[in-house]
Amino acid sequence: MSPPDPRLQLLNITKRYPSVVANSDVSLTVMPGEIHAILGENGAGKSTLMKIIYGAVKADEGEVMWNGRQVAVANPAQARKLGIGMVFQHFSLFETLTVVENIALVLDEPFDLAALAKRVTEVSERYGLPLDPFRLVHSLSVGERQRVEIVRCLLQDPKLLILDEPTSVLTPQAVLKLFETLRQLSAEGVSILYISHKLHEIQALCDSATIMRGGKVTGNAIPKDETPASLARLMIGRELPVCEAPLYTGDSRPVLEIAGLSQVSDDPFGTTLHDISLTVQAGEIVGIAGISGNGQAELLAALSGESTTARETVRLDGEAIGHLDAGRRRDRGLVFVPEERLGRGAVPALPLSRNALLTAHRQGMKRWGLVDYAKARAFAEQCIARFDVRCGGAGSAARSLSGGNLQKFIVGREIMLAPKLMIVAQPTWGVDVGAAAFLRQTLLDLSRTGVAILVVSEELEELFEISDRIAVLAAGRLSEAKPKADTDAESIGLQMSGLSNEKTPESGHAHP
Repeated sequence: MSPPDPRLQLLNITKRYPSVVANSDVSLTVMPGEIHAILGENGAGKSTLMKIIYGAVKADEGEVMWNGRQVAVANPAQARKLGIGMVFQHFSLFETLTVVENIALVLDEPFDLAALAKRVTEVSERYGLPLDPFRLVHSLSVGERQRVEIVRCLLQDPKLLILDEPTSVLTPQAVLKLFETLRQLSAEGVSILYISHKLHEIQALCDSATIMRGGKVTGNAIPKDETPASLARLMIGRELPVCEAPLYTGDSRPVLEIAGLSQVSDDPFGTTLHDISLTVQAGEIVGIAGISGNGQAELLAALSGESTTARETVRLDGEAIGHLDAGRRRDRGLVFVPEERLGRGAVPALPLSRNALLTAHRQGMKRWGLVDYAKARAFAEQCIARFDVRCGGAGSAARSLSGGNLQKFIVGREIMLAPKLMIVAQPTWGVDVGAAAFLRQTLLDLSRTGVAILVVSEELEELFEISDRIAVLAAGRLSEAKPKADTDAESIGLQMSGLSNEKTPESGHAHP
């Protein structure tokens, strides 16, 4: 009996852009039922290659073979007809439509919206990714939007599934559930191309791996025969730095104090905050874990000043600031890094020098009421050099940077404002292992200078690496912040999913 044809073969794929060669002579083979990892740093060419397979980008050279036959995938609709589904890291959803309407848009067969909504509910719950099919997408958090993308793909019965960072917003329990699903799909002959920066996941899940660097294939590996360290070495070409967290020896004082913060969300689909209390000391990092949609957006808005609260519910270095807006809180030493880099952390079309002005205009960048653009450019250049931001200089548009480099710029910009308190949402979401290690060490180093840092993240591995204490936000209630040595990922994951019997210190009630 002859062996089966490869499900997918790429032969000598090259894609050039005016300023960069994104893919150079790339070849890879994926067999039916194979779970195949694509490894590489941000900017290695992984996403461009996946878009070529999905028909969203046209290669300049090379061939795509599908089940042994050469094909020209003209567009994503044709890719879906072939049986290729893709979950993008950057979402392709219409904000003013509901979840089920967004899913209906990519279905090529006739549908009944009510029946489709039922299927969405069933599939989303089966895979541990609960969704309300009638919610408007603009009201969803980043994590919930990714759930829509994953469920939308699974509804299409794909023969090849491309997943780009699919677990970045899932609890450990939900990751295990997703892996069960992917292994089942694999057993049924579905091929899976899997992009992730979580090397332990690739080890546990993937049959083979192609490593890319600078747009080229630099190696292949069997992940189960490697270690996370050896995979990282193949990927970035050097040893991965290990985060060091020295003890803080300075004066300890409460910098952020939240006391009895309750707030009804003004979004009808939002989450009400219930009696939240927390203290963050100088020199420590407190991590808040939780699945998107459990009150993170509301809590971050209340702390950053985007929404105001009762005066005494939030104190910064002893001063009541609950009633102050975001600008006045920043004047007092609070800085904030939002989870949405493009659009909130930076203006996509503006150069980095202008993006520096968004928050750093307080650093003497105004003279006689006018902007001093020379100082803004100097600030941006200093940030680029100090935080190893790889780009074309201060004149580079924010959207031209990879996710990791833009995040380094935004985090660096806020650190250079010499804050008392730094609040960071999803600091390394979708960032490669090299840039993630750099960002985490940067936060640790900053905290040990006496800055108080609050990190809201769905990456449990990250929280255990950098946090001194960890709390869980579930259904708008915050658990007690425990020293990380007194808890583990499994118990935190159970609290995140609402399955724990652990009680919140304020209410005395179990998480719903």
